[in-house]
Amino acid sequence: MITLYEQASSGNCYKVRLALAHLRRVYSRVEVSARDGSTRTSDFLAMNPIGKVPTLELDDGRFLAESNAILLHVAEDTALLPEDAYDRAKTYEWLFFEQYSHEPMIAVRRALFIYPERKALATPERLAQLLEGGNRALSIMELRLAAHDWLAGDAVSVADIALYGYTHTADEGGYDLAPYPGITAWLARIAAMPGHVTLED
Repeated sequence: MITLYEQASSGNCYKVRLALAHLRRVYSRVEVSARDGSTRTSDFLAMNPIGKVPTLELDDGRFLAESNAILLHVAEDTALLPEDAYDRAKTYEWLFFEQYSHEPMIAVRRALFIYPERKALATPERLAQLLEGGNRALSIMELRLAAHDWLAGDAVSVADIALYGYTHTADEGGYDLAPYPGITAWLARIAAMPGHVTLED
C-alpha cells in the first residue's frame, strides 16, 4: 500500500488526496508538519531531503516528493492524464502555472491568514502584492474556464485537481471569486464528481 506523508491543512497535500480519491486508490496517511518540526527529523529527511510535504511512499519503498510530480505519477495510464499529446502538454503547462503563478500568491496569502505563526509576515504591502498577483492568476484561469469545462482537453485531468487544491479555499486568503463565474462553475463541477473528498475528509 502507498503511504502519503502530509499536513492535512495543506492544499498541496489535499490535491494528492483528491487525485487518489478520484482514482479510488487505497492508501494510508501519516500526519507530519513543518509547524511541529516533524518534517525536519532525520527519519523524514531520509525520505525527502527537502523536508516538505507531501511525500509519497510507493509500494516498492521508494519515495516521491513535489505535489505535481506525485499527481503525474499516480495519474499515469489513467483518465486523469490525457492521451492526446497536445492536451497532455497543456496539462503540464497548467501544472507549471499552478506552482509558479498561482500557488505562490493564493496559497501564501491564505497561509498568512490561517497560520498564527505567519501573521507577522502579513504586512499591508505584502497582502496587497499577493492579492494583485492572485487575481491575475485567477483571471488567466477564467479566460479558459469561461469557455471550457476543464483546463486541459475535454475532460477533468490532474491540471484541474492541482488548481482546485488552493482555488477552492481562495476566500480564506481574502480573494473574492464572484467576478470569476467560469471558475465558480468549474469548482462546482469538481465538487459534484463521484468520489470527491473535501479538505476536511
